Amino acid sequence: MAQNILKIALAQLNPIVGDVAGNEEKARQARAEAARMGADIVMFAEQFLAGYPAEDLVLKPAFQDTCRAALERLARETADGGPGLLIGLPWREEGLLYNAYALLDGGAVSVRFKVDLPNYGVFDEKRNFEAGPLPGPVNFRGIRLGLPICEDIWTGDVVECLAETGAEMLLVPNGSPYWRGKTEERFNIAAARVTETGLPLIYLNQVGGQDELVFDGASFVLNADCSLACHLPAYEETIALTTWEKGEEGWVCRDAPVVTVEEGEEADYAACVLGLRDYVEKNRFPGVVLGLSGGIDSAICAAMAVDALGAERVHCVMLPYRYTSGESLKDAEECAKALGVRYDTLPIAEPVEGFEAALQPLFAGRERDITEENLQSRARGTILMAISNKFGSMVLTTGNKSEMSVGYATIYGDMNGGFNPIKDLYKMEVYRLSALRNRWKPKGALGPDGIVIPENILTKAPTAELRENQKDQDSLPPYEDLDEILRGLVEQELRVSEIVAKGYDLEVVKKVERLLYIAEYKRRQAAPGVKVTRRNFGRDRRYPIVNRYRDQGLAAHQKDEALERAMGKPRVGSMDV
Repeated sequence: MAQNILKIALAQLNPIVGDVAGNEEKARQARAEAARMGADIVMFAEQFLAGYPAEDLVLKPAFQDTCRAALERLARETADGGPGLLIGLPWREEGLLYNAYALLDGGAVSVRFKVDLPNYGVFDEKRNFEAGPLPGPVNFRGIRLGLPICEDIWTGDVVECLAETGAEMLLVPNGSPYWRGKTEERFNIAAARVTETGLPLIYLNQVGGQDELVFDGASFVLNADCSLACHLPAYEETIALTTWEKGEEGWVCRDAPVVTVEEGEEADYAACVLGLRDYVEKNRFPGVVLGLSGGIDSAICAAMAVDALGAERVHCVMLPYRYTSGESLKDAEECAKALGVRYDTLPIAEPVEGFEAALQPLFAGRERDITEENLQSRARGTILMAISNKFGSMVLTTGNKSEMSVGYATIYGDMNGGFNPIKDLYKMEVYRLSALRNRWKPKGALGPDGIVIPENILTKAPTAELRENQKDQDSLPPYEDLDEILRGLVEQELRVSEIVAKGYDLEVVKKVERLLYIAEYKRRQAAPGVKVTRRNFGRDRRYPIVNRYRDQGLAAHQKDEALERAMGKPRVGSMDV
């Protein structure tokens, strides 16, 4: 290796949490490929050997030992004079566990520890790791490499220390999950650190799904002038060679691939497909089964499943009852035909009426109500779970974020299932992504081109069809309004008064907030699903189930005079409290 030329291979790969042997072998094969490319060193993502995030699994001593043994084997292999490795793992030292990044070269190991441990949103690293000391660079064949780990570049302290202690470039391993708008946010953070230090920066991100999280890859390189020197594809594995040259002004990336990555709704759809694919594949399900109702939610879930797994691994079942319209039967059949999936029709009149007959002695003299409606949903859920048990396919649940927010889903009924690809998409987003899929499909998708969701599904009024002439808007505000109210309550934590100030009726907003709170117990029992928004249900938003708080719609600092009269006005000295 000439002192003024450095070839770095970026291994944007998809590790599996807990599969240390598999991740080790993936690293070994990537090193061999990088050697064929002529690379001097190969860079992997944060916690690659363990898989990220491994959560409390990293606290298990046997797991820590397994990761360490894999690292030591890889380190010994670097004594062959081939490419060095930069790779992440949990590392115990002097009784403390760190999020570590290791340089392996010439049979030796050098490690650096993550300093800034994220503890917000989906991250809970302070639970699992100790913060490391401010690091200096590592020496790789005479070149001083700064190795800030993921969150370490979101503030300036770590990179400032690296620059001051002689780092010549910043190589940043990441486990950065996707959410809408994340690409621009990453670029802004990286550009700020480059500007502050005058050093070029490699942002290497992992790719793949892990439970609710999707890691989109989309790794990139910024030169010291903040110009984009490399951009790798999103949602796919790749090993890319970057060639660096050292001049009077320092290191410059001279040769590397630059591709265009998906943005906006295309990125959302691609994330849902990848998240579903990896959940099924990594949990070793042979395929999926879902109820295809003729509605928009089940239709887009079926399309995503076919794009993720292929039509031969997707089984759609229509489960009609007396309220199922001929229109829905036709739409569901056309959707299944367009997607090329197996499609069966199993009427549920017999089991539903059997339940009603069994309950008749208890329910005699009472009016029919939502109880009987939910029996239909629960009969469907039971049938789908039975198909899953018999054939091994995982049940997909298909409720959108609007419905999950306000509890318009039946627990132990249509909420049955192992995974929900649209859990974090509001209803109107489901419509937009369905229209998008009819004119576009993501790279690598296994589904057919063209229209896969019949136009009538996109245009008809949404309904659960649990009673005659039922429409969702009978008891909910229009979805255009409901979604915006929910964004204010869920994503932005706005006061009711602030949402009302945008033009929404006070009582409607208070009703939506009430429904949001009382449905918490359902969401706790819901299947995991792909995170798309900045604030999803589950990891991001953790509300109590028992919760009597309700926002009465008062403006900030406005006094509730009725409450003061009821409680008396407490005073401390001469000051109101």
